[in-house]
Amino acid sequence: MPRHLPTLLLAACVATALAQPLTTLAERSGFKETGRYSEVQQLCNDFQAAYPKAVRCITFGQTPEGRPMQALVVSQSGALTPQAAQARRLPVLLVQGGIHAGEIDGKDAGFLALREALQGKAAKGALTKQVLLFVPVFNIDGHERFGAWNRPNQRGPEQMGWRTTGRNYNLNRDYAKADTAEMQAMLRLVDAWDPLAYIDLHVTDGAKFEHDISIMTEPRQSGDEALRQAGRALNNAVVADLTKQGSLPLDFYPSFAVEDDPSSGVYASVPPPRFSNGYFQLRNRLGMLVETHSWKDYPTRVRITRNTIVSLMEQIAAHGAEWRREAAAADARSRQLAGQLVALSYEPTDKVETIAFRGYAYTRTQSDVSGALMTRYDESRPQVWAMPLHPELKPELVVTAPKAGYVVPRAHAAWVAAKLALHGIQYQTLKQAATTEVEAFRASKMEFAAKSEESHQRLTLEGQWQPEKRALAAGDLYVPIAQPKARFVMALLEPQAPDALAAWGYFNTAFEPKEYMEPYVAEEVARQQLADPAIKAAFEAKLKDPAFAKDAAARLEFFARRHASWDERYQLYPVLRVATAPR
Repeated sequence: MPRHLPTLLLAACVATALAQPLTTLAERSGFKETGRYSEVQQLCNDFQAAYPKAVRCITFGQTPEGRPMQALVVSQSGALTPQAAQARRLPVLLVQGGIHAGEIDGKDAGFLALREALQGKAAKGALTKQVLLFVPVFNIDGHERFGAWNRPNQRGPEQMGWRTTGRNYNLNRDYAKADTAEMQAMLRLVDAWDPLAYIDLHVTDGAKFEHDISIMTEPRQSGDEALRQAGRALNNAVVADLTKQGSLPLDFYPSFAVEDDPSSGVYASVPPPRFSNGYFQLRNRLGMLVETHSWKDYPTRVRITRNTIVSLMEQIAAHGAEWRREAAAADARSRQLAGQLVALSYEPTDKVETIAFRGYAYTRTQSDVSGALMTRYDESRPQVWAMPLHPELKPELVVTAPKAGYVVPRAHAAWVAAKLALHGIQYQTLKQAATTEVEAFRASKMEFAAKSEESHQRLTLEGQWQPEKRALAAGDLYVPIAQPKARFVMALLEPQAPDALAAWGYFNTAFEPKEYMEPYVAEEVARQQLADPAIKAAFEAKLKDPAFAKDAAARLEFFARRHASWDERYQLYPVLRVATAPR
């Protein structure tokens, strides 16, 4: 026996001991269970110990309940820092599980795919050509709210986490507004690594059907025109890979136009930037939403999610360098958006086609419980539905980008600057006051939401930008449009954009009347103004509107608006647009 054999045996035993723990409770239980967050922490360290040259376990934030937010940085290129990845021009793939912590397929599938890739059993060689950032659980506090019925319309695991955070926020509504500590930590991670592709792993609810996964990438129908080709290529390639492996993937979100009615069909859509795949396309990066189907069992869902992650690693290895160059070119094009028309939301066209959708036989009958029509599926009888699909979209809200940028008044500068910094948006603080020509947006109609959403009272505005001369002050923020994230700048600061700061209610006080006239004073003012024939004629014309004629407050406001005491800032959106850069 060679003298060095015991040493070799010892090394092999050590390697085996290190490799053996790189399994999850899910695997060991036959995918009946999923582990708690302590398992993620242990595996993060164990992977680093087993593959010290290829894996780094990092903490990138802390949750409101005090838990560390951990991620694995993985690359067999040796590039385990953002600086090294940038220096070697490696594409970065960020795979995220558990944003909705009851939908936890991504955590267990990610660890499985990662181990197999490091062992050379899957995506061979792919990790030499990229950096994989794996966030096993994003919503960690929600993950630890464990229970057997946290997902009543989902088959397995036996227990799982909760949809929302410890503060009851839905993180997949928070990308644009970035209210939560978790999202702020994630955005700092994103800013550091600048991932080419951000993959958000979910489990969808809804009807019962045979399709097992949906893959939805942007930009594909929105965002930078040229970069859409990369989005389509990635989406199509992953769908093709999954199809070869026996899955029945969809490339649209299978949510019926009329809830619970399969015959109503499906509309294509572009998500606004509150969602992950709507957000990253505005940064000129690829955002993919992955939704396995909740009525498939947990072993099936984890296997298909694992297949998706492996496909993604292979696609990024094969095409990531090219797509990374395309993303950089899109950044350069975004610097030239000034004065161009930019779509900020989309709507379906009238085009409709009939698709063969793999469902089950179903009936729709009146429920004696709810009194409503209720759909009941028979999973023993697969059935192909001839289902209408509205596949085509057109721009809905189109805005001309400002020629220079936006000015945020000093009163709002601190909190807006904090939001901009989180998203990596460039801005400057004005050093001197000036009176200049600007564009100002005054609301002609306002609609406050009737109920709270994510702790905000949302606001919908109608109106338009008009030229005015206004004073700018030292301490105001200037946000230039000539920057890589110009599309997202507009998504935040255009007041009618679906996830603008204004839409989330951050500027609501600008649209709340504060000063007022007592009615008896307004009566006196009205009688004085009616002495002016022009005002009298205008008032009489308004009285022809029955709604106005019956509204005492509106009638008095007609005169109050013409009085010197009227607040000229009421209904004025505080953010201005400028055609030349202020100093």
